[in-house]
Amino acid sequence: MNWKLETERLFLREFVKSDAKYIYELNAVREQIEFTGDVAFESVGAAEIFLENYSDYKRNGYGRWACVTKDTKDWIGWCGLKKHNDFVDIGYRFFKEYWGKGYATEAAKASIDYGFEELGLSEIIGRAHADNAASIRVLEKIGLEFWKEDHVDSIGGSKIFKITKNNSM
Repeated sequence: MNWKLETERLFLREFVKSDAKYIYELNAVREQIEFTGDVAFESVGAAEIFLENYSDYKRNGYGRWACVTKDTKDWIGWCGLKKHNDFVDIGYRFFKEYWGKGYATEAAKASIDYGFEELGLSEIIGRAHADNAASIRVLEKIGLEFWKEDHVDSIGGSKIFKITKNNSM
């Protein structure tokens, strides 16, 4: 497998077509997408089409990555950077049974480091719904600082965090 990043407990890699089952299941549980503004895929086939059309790697050279545990090779979620028109953000989503185990923090920290060290980014933001305390805590643990409150996409009131290359951990 072509791993993009490696952490103490995880491998991160580009999505492949066979990840459709996991992407479908990840978005199928309301609690796992509650604060994201995303909707569930209609089927595994719809998730497959999403992955086939996922162009971030070709367009930007990076994107969200599948997160797989080193010990059991379980597909547990995704994490990575996403380029928007005028900023790059860090994002992550994991299956509920892996919440509270430090995987999001571990993967997000590796992604931030990659953004600064390998991609030469100067600033990365993180966005979280104001009521999503766990996601906000991850952003804080990886060194992002509160910047402002704003309305983000369809998720309503959000807190925006920021980290610059000079202030990274």
